[in-house]
Amino acid sequence: MEVLGNSSIGEHTHVGFNCIIGYPSAATLKKINSNKDFLDSGKGANIGKNCVIRPNTHIYESVNISDNVRTGHNVLIRENTKIGKNVVIGTNSIIENNCKIGNNVSVQSNVYIPTNTTIKDFVFIGPNVCLTNDRYPVRIKSKLTGPTIENGVSIGANATILPGIKIGKGSFVAAGALVTKNIRPWKLAVGMPAKELDLPRKLLKLNKIR
Repeated sequence: MEVLGNSSIGEHTHVGFNCIIGYPSAATLKKINSNKDFLDSGKGANIGKNCVIRPNTHIYESVNISDNVRTGHNVLIRENTKIGKNVVIGTNSIIENNCKIGNNVSVQSNVYIPTNTTIKDFVFIGPNVCLTNDRYPVRIKSKLTGPTIENGVSIGANATILPGIKIGKGSFVAAGALVTKNIRPWKLAVGMPAKELDLPRKLLKLNKIR
């Protein structure tokens, strides 16, 4: 384990082998002249109490992680990202910079969360989900805008959400769906491209993720 910069780790938090806490951002790396500067550089990362950071997880500087957060193996969390309480981040998942993740969120394995994404409370994101933030990569320069996932949303495995899309409160995105338009609250998104349908009565309730 390497703890860099002005990092802090809360009580009863376990950090596994080969983890890096507080890795410098690209901007900070430009200012580094030696190995000592590297170890002492940057603002560090803050990790709360009762967390489990499993082996080979790398957490960049200016990341704030609240209490009771668990990662799988090989997780990457980039700078200026904020993660709330009682969050699970699955193995091989990537959270890019400037993201906001609320409380009681479950992110399964192999999920990609791009720069400038907002995920609110009690959200479930299934394995291999891909969120995106660049509608016309390379061809047209535009502001990177990730999706906004409102409270209580569930997203099934292998779904893809296009840039700037808003998934409304309590909605359910089916496995394999390609979401190209905003989804209203309490709706079901199914298909490629996804069609918005009424949510079955049995699914008209918020998630209970602890």
